[in-house]
Amino acid sequence: MDFLIGGILLILGLSVFLLGAEIGMVPIGQKVGSSLTRKRNLPLILVIGFVVGFALSVAEPDIQVLASQVADADASITCTSLIMMISIGVGLFVSMAFARTIFQVPLKWLFSVFYGIVFILTAVVRPEFVGIAFDAGGATTGPMTVPFIMALGLGVASVRRNVSISSVENDSFGFVGVASIGPILAVLLMGLISDGAAGTTSQAVSVEAFSTGTIIQHFLGLLPGISKEALKALLPLSFILLAFQVTLLHMPRHQVKKTILGLFYTFVGLVVFLVGTNGGFMPAGKVLGAEIGNLGDGWALFPIGLLFGAVVVCAEPAVWVLTDQVEEVSGGHIRRPLMLIALAIGVGTAVALSMLRVVAGINLVWFLLAGYGIALIMTFFCPPLFTAIAFDSGGVATGPLSSTFILSFALGASVAFDGNPTTDAFGILAMIAMTPLIAIQTLGLIYKKKQHTMKKLKDRHKAQTASVRDKI
Repeated sequence: MDFLIGGILLILGLSVFLLGAEIGMVPIGQKVGSSLTRKRNLPLILVIGFVVGFALSVAEPDIQVLASQVADADASITCTSLIMMISIGVGLFVSMAFARTIFQVPLKWLFSVFYGIVFILTAVVRPEFVGIAFDAGGATTGPMTVPFIMALGLGVASVRRNVSISSVENDSFGFVGVASIGPILAVLLMGLISDGAAGTTSQAVSVEAFSTGTIIQHFLGLLPGISKEALKALLPLSFILLAFQVTLLHMPRHQVKKTILGLFYTFVGLVVFLVGTNGGFMPAGKVLGAEIGNLGDGWALFPIGLLFGAVVVCAEPAVWVLTDQVEEVSGGHIRRPLMLIALAIGVGTAVALSMLRVVAGINLVWFLLAGYGIALIMTFFCPPLFTAIAFDSGGVATGPLSSTFILSFALGASVAFDGNPTTDAFGILAMIAMTPLIAIQTLGLIYKKKQHTMKKLKDRHKAQTASVRDKI
């Protein structure tokens, strides 16, 4: 019953949260982006990019959920320190994304350089931080950060001068993909400077799902603490929006009222979402993972992981937005059902392989090296627009359902095998986030081949028509 109520609260909270973000955050994001670019003041643009990226990440529900699960698994990492490092990383790389658009740096070179640095750091950092770092990159692209950053990017890209329409379209994507690199680097650096006083044990992860009191008492008991945390998370963003209104936007009164209403909806949605995930969804995921892990030798984890991955990715609201976007961009050549099948197979395989890591204790880095290596090589052959969409959508698959239920399921399975959750379970979001990089770029290559074939057919038809005309 707790799981059912938790699921209902999660859906309800996320719906209200997204409504608040839509009416309060997105319009301001577009206005701030276009206003900043018109000022032609590069230092100001970079500073504002950092401040906005930092404040959005502090308020991001997926990051709060991830931080609480990390703190539960490893006593040496606190929620506050992890959220601060992730937010600093996002802020720096939002500024980087602004600079890339202004100076027209190709995404493929930017991704190649920074992911190269990321993999050098993974070779020297403590293994406990690798999975957490890559999961932080996936959790960053949550329901708060994505709409606002994409709106900022659209605003910046749309007012640049002397650029073609196709260039503006290309620059409208890629902001989220670049911003996702920041938290990975920040958490890896956090691991480098850590004193190594890890408190990581599998026993640190509780699989006691439900309280002994009534269901109402259980959920109401969580309300005061979560409300306080949600208020603390949204206050910095509220002050920043107020500063934008006074210094930059000067919106009329009715738009200010709409923004305040959006912030209120965002707060209520965030509280309901976190009560649902902490009260029912995450504990149930841990218990289910532990119970299935105890069946036989854990063989049942693979098919169930495959099934969970395929179902969860199709249930993520942002995936439907993405598939619609790609169908439109490709002119109908890449149909939504084809994309959903590709993503379901990819994410299902990613979760099944993650279960293999839990059972066999295989190092996460081998999977990431292979996956990101293939994805980065593909950037040199794929149309740039599809590359930008692919890296933006890396976090689309790791939405609220993955951050809460799938990650908790992996933590429970790790406990069943008496493993180390920080090295065995964390990293599952990174595996899921990696899938769209390959899937969407593959579709981009198919689209490119189709365009090439159509061009050849048109040229042949023109040549045949000209030949007939000459004979006549």
